[in-house]
Amino acid sequence: MGLEAVIRARLEEGLAPSHLEVRNESHRHAGHAGDDGSGESHWHVVIATPAFAGKSRVARHRMVHGALGDLMERIHALSMELSEG
Repeated sequence: MGLEAVIRARLEEGLAPSHLEVRNESHRHAGHAGDDGSGESHWHVVIATPAFAGKSRVARHRMVHGALGDLMERIHALSMELSEG
């Protein structure tokens, strides 16, 4: 299973999103700092979930990091669009 599928599975399990997009943006950072050559170092996620209701931006980010757990050691950069929904 590729990293994208693992990211998706962990976010679905941990946050039960109503909308989820996972995009690998590593190609945009090839040769830059943090590019480990794996092609799976830079990610962007769009998540809408009721679990974010009433949570601050920082709390939402912590929830995503918590759902991803040890994967955060493999991910160099993670950009996020997080909304309640």
